[in-house]
Amino acid sequence: MDTKNEIIKEQKKELRTKVKEKISKLSRRETEESDKKILHQIKSLAEYKNVDTIFCYVSTEKEINTIPLLQDSGKRLGVPKCTGKGIMDAYEIQNLEQLKIGSYGILEPGEECDIILDPTEIQFAIIPCISCNRKGERLGHGGGYYDRYLEKHPQLERVAIAFSFQMLPEVPTEPTDICPQIIVTEEEICYLTD
Repeated sequence: MDTKNEIIKEQKKELRTKVKEKISKLSRRETEESDKKILHQIKSLAEYKNVDTIFCYVSTEKEINTIPLLQDSGKRLGVPKCTGKGIMDAYEIQNLEQLKIGSYGILEPGEECDIILDPTEIQFAIIPCISCNRKGERLGHGGGYYDRYLEKHPQLERVAIAFSFQMLPEVPTEPTDICPQIIVTEEEICYLTD
């Protein structure tokens, strides 16, 4: 690994630590209010309203809560399931009871769920982020799962969701990082160009 890549990886690590620390200081009331606004913003998007099938991550405690959207989307739902080191696929769920604790302690589709064999049926993807900016640079959790998945499925409308303070002027990125096309926070909907 060359020095430039090492520097970027270190910058990413430091930024993840800083942002996660900020998130951990939010009160329950603050996060619940922001979560509701963000999900309302997503549901207001024409890109969301006009699709039948969405791909959406299942949130952990320190992420924007996607559970209400998964409960009440009225859409066919694909959620991520880790299927190998650095690899995930979209599996269809009918209800939240089908989610089981999986890789990294994250809820994912249980054994009874089927992979969505034709990923081109999915048109809209809600992806997590630690930080992002108006240039479309996105910092994820560091495993590269979403970057690999999104690279294989360029047809997806990529929507990153974040608290407004996670929007920063500069975000360290590498050539393999896939940018969102839309960023949704509790305060704004930001459309980006590729």
